[in-house]
Amino acid sequence: MTNSYESPFCTRYSSKEMQFVFSADKKFTTWRRLWVALARAEMKLGLNVTQEQVDELAAHIDDVDYAKAAEYEKKFRHDVMAHVHTYGEACPNAKGIIHLGATSCYVGDNTDVIIMRDALKIVKRKLVKVIDQLAKFADKYKALPCLAYTHLQPAQLTTVGKRATLWCNELLMDLEDLDFQLGRLKLLGSKGTTGTQASFMELFHGDTDKVKELEKLIAEEMGFDAVVPVSGQTYSRKVDFAVCQVLAAIAQSAMKFGNDIRLLQSFKEIEEPFEKTQIGSSAMAYKRNPMRDERICSLARYVMCDVLNPAFTAGTQWFERTLDDSANKRISVAEAFLGVDAILNIMLNVTDPENGLVVYEKIIRKRVMAELPFMATENIIMDCCERGGSRQELHERIRELSMIAGAHVKQDGLDNDLADLIAADPMFNVTKEQLDEIMKPENYIGRCPQQVEEFIENCVKPVIEANGVSDDVAEINV
Repeated sequence: MTNSYESPFCTRYSSKEMQFVFSADKKFTTWRRLWVALARAEMKLGLNVTQEQVDELAAHIDDVDYAKAAEYEKKFRHDVMAHVHTYGEACPNAKGIIHLGATSCYVGDNTDVIIMRDALKIVKRKLVKVIDQLAKFADKYKALPCLAYTHLQPAQLTTVGKRATLWCNELLMDLEDLDFQLGRLKLLGSKGTTGTQASFMELFHGDTDKVKELEKLIAEEMGFDAVVPVSGQTYSRKVDFAVCQVLAAIAQSAMKFGNDIRLLQSFKEIEEPFEKTQIGSSAMAYKRNPMRDERICSLARYVMCDVLNPAFTAGTQWFERTLDDSANKRISVAEAFLGVDAILNIMLNVTDPENGLVVYEKIIRKRVMAELPFMATENIIMDCCERGGSRQELHERIRELSMIAGAHVKQDGLDNDLADLIAADPMFNVTKEQLDEIMKPENYIGRCPQQVEEFIENCVKPVIEANGVSDDVAEINV
């Protein structure tokens, strides 16, 4: 333990992989890669930059002297210039051409886009695996009847697997949005101080084609197909908002899943994993709290609220740029990714096909049978009508018996005895055995098994085939 604040994202929640993407090493080595790309492109286009200078810069991408950079920043009060000077000391022959023609946002903004791209790829990989695991769960339980709910009141039956497709489908929607945003990410490029590229027009003596080619070469080296068409000094902060919206949407879907599992665990129908030595409560030794899904919901709430930060930032940018975005965006964007990374890590754990969700089929069946007599009344009426009964008379009588059975359950604490009351009433002319046949839960699940199969075949399978499934191991830090 230390005597200073440590982010729980780093100590408790997020993966080392995602933490690295938002680390100082990733940020400042990317700055240097961008300076190398700029120098290389300027050399190719005829500026006074030599291959030896480019090679020297490339050789010192990873050896960032952070102590020296801190000293320079304390002196200059400018992070980019601090690192320009630090890089220059490591590369004395190339010192004079580092950052040639560029403004701070050349390294700052382009790096931010690169980091968001790399972070989105991590999120996508984990999201696809969660989708795959949920689809496997849905297929396994596609025909297991369970109570469905509207208004949190028992409604017509569904199946455990069909309900899982609802969780899975929302994540597929999120994946579509993620792919869209990932596919349209563009570098800022080399736009200059107000987006006019005036400094580069000066360097290239008014040669527009070379100024445009400069951006193209930089983008290619950094792995992008294009740069933004127009900008001020920065790329539009709406990009940050659009990316964080995807993350907030994943958080929404995860919260829906987490809340449903928490309720089902309360019903004792389905439980999240509970380890052999895990303690549910410091006071109540019997407790099995759904701590994983509670954590999903807690982190999801944070990410969903966090998306307001880039929204306000995008709306309050003045003209070609203002610096009130910087402190906010370096926190909000990073933490949105760290939060979603943590959420997906937990979902990978909870949905693991071998050691994940535990389904208690006998409890599910018991709860179904406690409510099914009420749900089966329409089928009972139709069956009795085929035996010569009057639909209106049967409907009224079964309504009266339902009220009696309901009172037995709610007021007397007894089991639902509607089937016994119906069998004992001569108006229905039906035996208990015939009622038992009518009240098989499998008769009330509609097309659930087929819907699950069709969903997996038509919606999930193409995604898995297109992306593959990673071998990520689900780990929960604490």
